[in-house]
Amino acid sequence: DVQLQASGGGLVQAGGSLRLACETSGFTFDDFPLGWVHQGPGKERIGVACIGTEDGNTYYADPVKGRFTISRDNAENTVYLQMNSLKPEDTAAYYCAASYDSSWPPLEYDYWGQGTQVTVSS
Repeated sequence: DVQLQASGGGLVQAGGSLRLACETSGFTFDDFPLGWVHQGPGKERIGVACIGTEDGNTYYADPVKGRFTISRDNAENTVYLQMNSLKPEDTAAYYCAASYDSSWPPLEYDYWGQGTQVTVSS
């Protein structure tokens, strides 16, 4: 079975940092672009960051550029999201996902984790 297990969310003050991790299993990790998607209260899911396969190419949504860093450890089948200078508007559930999509950045994701909540207080 495909599994993506996200962790690392929590409550943090504005300006603080969090590091999310997503441990995966059940698929060939190296072959898949991976991403983090967030969903705020009453809002649709929006892609935050994604990372390619062997070339390590990355993409960031404009609101998080310069603050968030996505990385992957192919030996550990894990993808990370380092979030710095957090803002209240970053408050959301964060989901990790893997994509079959060959476009860049991926337009859709095929495997999803369960989400981890990030809450940033002002």
